[in-house]
Amino acid sequence: MAKLTKKRKEANAKVDKNTLYSLSEASALVKEVNVANFNASVDLHIRLGVDPRKADQAIRGTVSLPHGTGKTKKVVVICSADKEAEAKEAGADFVGLDEMVDKIKGGWTDFDVMIATPNVMAKVGQLGRILGPRGLMPNPKTGTITMDIANAVAEVKKGKISFRVDKNGQIHASIGRVSFTPEQIEGNASELLTTLSKMKPSSAKGAYFRGISMASTMSPGISIDVKTVKGA
Repeated sequence: MAKLTKKRKEANAKVDKNTLYSLSEASALVKEVNVANFNASVDLHIRLGVDPRKADQAIRGTVSLPHGTGKTKKVVVICSADKEAEAKEAGADFVGLDEMVDKIKGGWTDFDVMIATPNVMAKVGQLGRILGPRGLMPNPKTGTITMDIANAVAEVKKGKISFRVDKNGQIHASIGRVSFTPEQIEGNASELLTTLSKMKPSSAKGAYFRGISMASTMSPGISIDVKTVKGA
């Protein structure tokens, strides 16, 4: 086990592992206990009372964070020639079809989000083995398969993120950076949690939010009182 640094020990001491903090308290504390010497990501880890093996409980969707993510995402658009100008004007970083597909087949994945039009999905499907494991495959549920390329690109650039429950019933999502104000962190966290609360499957029994924690990169996790979450 790696030896804890002095900064990490001090950070750990500020977080009471036996205390459930309000969302507001956690949003302020996560800045105080940050030990990274860079603008670390602030992440939410949410355990839901769902069974991901059941189709109607495999929670997946998107949310537009009101204060953005603090990171400029690289967007690649795979589309036919008549849509290329629209994609470029909207701010897409990479645009193309055959040449882009071939580039990705060669191992290039230096982008964060792929958006594609429905009429090119046969070619995009060839990239499933590369994109799938990285969570980059376009999907209509996340708005990344669409003819409205301009709007899709704009939403991603403004702070739209996608989320998906894993096999353990958990969702992990980056909701900002430690440079954000506590109010911005809380606002983004609240937006994600409110969106999730509206997606509760009718077939899910018992408590929906089973556990929520917030943490920045390399820093201790802060447990959040579910009762302080709107809609929980």
